Amino acid sequence: QVQLVEAGGGLVQPGGSLRLSCAASGRIFSINYMGWYRQAPGKERELVARIARSGGTDYAESVKGRFTISRDNAKNTVYLQMNSLKPDDTAVYYCNADVWVTGGSRWGDYWGQGTQVTVSS
Repeated sequence: QVQLVEAGGGLVQPGGSLRLSCAASGRIFSINYMGWYRQAPGKERELVARIARSGGTDYAESVKGRFTISRDNAKNTVYLQMNSLKPDDTAVYYCNADVWVTGGSRWGDYWGQGTQVTVSS
């Protein structure tokens, strides 16, 4: 009913930048939070940043001051600008959204397929 499609991952050198995007489509009535999670090999998936429809944001301590999350409500799209990237940022990044499907009765939790971000020289 809802699809999240991510783009923008890749290989970047330490200190470099990348911008991720995630577009939601389908039978969407409303989207509450949109966010980014990441999972490195051998580690649990963790929240990177999330943004409410109103624009309020939360960030993991490890990315504060380096990453910026934003969204375009008209396009149902969320972005993650990642600057000053470090090798520890290497992970698969997943988009997440809380969606009220048209004709639905509750909020649903949806995930993208993930995009690889590798920070290495």
